[in-house]
Amino acid sequence: MTDQDPLVIFTPSGKRGRFAIGTPILTAARQLGVDLDSVCGGRGICSKCQVAPGVGDFPKHGVTVAEDALSPWNEVEARYDRVRGLKKGRRLGCQATVQGDVVVDVPPESQVHRQVVRKAASTRPITMDPATRLVMVEVAEPDMHVPSGDLERVQDALAAQWEIYGARASLPVLTRLQPALRKGNWQVSVAVHAGAETPEILGVWPGLHDGGLYGLAVDLGSTTIAAHLCDLTDGHVLASSGLMNPQIRFGEDLMSRVSYAMMNPGGDAEMTTAVQAALNDLALELAKEAEIDPALIFETVIVCNPVMHHLLLGIDPVELGQAPFALATSGAVTLRAAELGLTGIAPTAQTYLLPCIAGHVGADAAAVALSEEPNVSNDLALIVDVGTNAEILLGDRSGVLACSSPTGPAFEGAQISSGQRAAPGAIERIEIDPATKEPRFRIIGCDLWSDDPAFPTDTQITGICGSGIIEAVAEMRMAGLLDASGLIGSAQATGTPRCEPTGRTHAYLIHDGSASGGPRITVTQGDIRAIQLAKSALYAGARLLMDQRGVDRVDRVVLAGAFGAHISPKHAMVLGMIPDVPLDKVQSAGNAAGHGARIALCNRAARTKIERIVGEIHKVETAIEPKFQEHFVSANAIPHATDPFPELSKIAPLPTIAFGASGAAPGEGGNRRRRRRG
Repeated sequence: MTDQDPLVIFTPSGKRGRFAIGTPILTAARQLGVDLDSVCGGRGICSKCQVAPGVGDFPKHGVTVAEDALSPWNEVEARYDRVRGLKKGRRLGCQATVQGDVVVDVPPESQVHRQVVRKAASTRPITMDPATRLVMVEVAEPDMHVPSGDLERVQDALAAQWEIYGARASLPVLTRLQPALRKGNWQVSVAVHAGAETPEILGVWPGLHDGGLYGLAVDLGSTTIAAHLCDLTDGHVLASSGLMNPQIRFGEDLMSRVSYAMMNPGGDAEMTTAVQAALNDLALELAKEAEIDPALIFETVIVCNPVMHHLLLGIDPVELGQAPFALATSGAVTLRAAELGLTGIAPTAQTYLLPCIAGHVGADAAAVALSEEPNVSNDLALIVDVGTNAEILLGDRSGVLACSSPTGPAFEGAQISSGQRAAPGAIERIEIDPATKEPRFRIIGCDLWSDDPAFPTDTQITGICGSGIIEAVAEMRMAGLLDASGLIGSAQATGTPRCEPTGRTHAYLIHDGSASGGPRITVTQGDIRAIQLAKSALYAGARLLMDQRGVDRVDRVVLAGAFGAHISPKHAMVLGMIPDVPLDKVQSAGNAAGHGARIALCNRAARTKIERIVGEIHKVETAIEPKFQEHFVSANAIPHATDPFPELSKIAPLPTIAFGASGAAPGEGGNRRRRRRG
């Protein structure tokens, strides 16, 4: 190249260089490191390398581009335009050649590492560089004078045309290889997995395969399993779904399942079979919803806590139930999906499990760290993934701490008298008038409040879900129906007949559907205790990390998890679930663990990144920290027995009331009788 050669400038990257007349734009892009896609290797049949050349003056770049700066359309482009259509002003980068100074724009759909905007929880992009990708190769025909197998010639073509060296192939691929080569006239599309040390051919098709390539990102939780079916070419989520973890029947919390495995020979295998079957069903359900062939799902990425991790892999979790909580392996795991019971998808499909941080802080916490990146935060962030087992991260650029806290399933609506999972008919929002003590609520499936005249009278109100019970308890505290110790007052003490006696305690009536055959939905004293235990464990874990860091306050709080996305920050703070911060510093990150799984599915460099980050996170074990119990007891009060909540007091001053053991106010008969008995 000389100074007289034409100047080629690519936008939006701004990369530029001089190239000899006749150089294909695709070649120039590759030599400059420009992000321009191509699957067919420059044969003009995949259309991935489309570019948009500019014409006219470009003062910013110091060039004037003539109309003949690129070669005229050739027959390949004309044929493609006739068959599939080429957008006006577009050229195929593999066919258009340099004839003069030119400015070439690479549109987003032509970029290999195009950015996908996260849907609900964040607008941070995912850079596309999946471990499994589709390439097309032209393979040399057999020659009796040069003995070589078809696979070996495919390997040679991958090395020469795509710099993919030593790719292996399993038997299912070998059985389809020869027919595909001959049907494709020695041109085949190949799905190659490069996530492990040795690349592997996962699929092969004659000619150009345009049937798609897909992957699953799975967040395997203790109570629920959530999954996203993603297009591995652009990262788009084609379908999302979830189901209850069938292991619940063996125990609602993790330690119950560990105990089941300890006390029942073969119990761990039962739980492994159950969860593997659920994953297989979920994969097939998503494929059906997206109307794709499940055999085109070639990769899965799974994140989960350590107990779920071991049970998924068929490893007895007994060691996780006792100190020192030893993992069978803490590193990332790559294996065939079929080994996990995923037999309905591609037989060669690969599975990647993110690394675990420690014995009680798993790959789900690692996925949250990958998604939310506390290690690069300029302020001190507390990230809480709310679920049956809460994962908590505290950190900034100077370091990240992590712990796990056993909150139990109350936040999911379990162990609650009228509780249910989030489904149509469940109360999800509630407000209680502090003067009249009357409630109004919203249910899933209806946007109207219950006191709206247009609220349908035939609405089926079935129960209360996790976010609903959180708001109900907090609203009761703000309305003076509940004292700081968590005791529900009597009707006389609170001034409302909705506080009904239930034995020696009281319950607050939210909705009476008995007249129409529906349920009576109440918040009982037992419900309050269940929420107190869950929120105390959560707060104690956060407080323990703050102690380790030597701080009394954090700068911001991030509520993660599918459930965390629906929690009202104000109500969470009234309960004392999270430390006191300005309300605008509490944000939702949606299903951060699931998004972390998507990042790892769509970007193989992210896997190396999180494997490094996990090694730098400092783990705090709540089970053996003496101060955890102290923090737990203090956190039983609503919001807290000793920690101040100055920011909360600005927006929701709480009444200073105290009910006796019977729920009566001081001076009422219940207290006097107890004093006389004393």
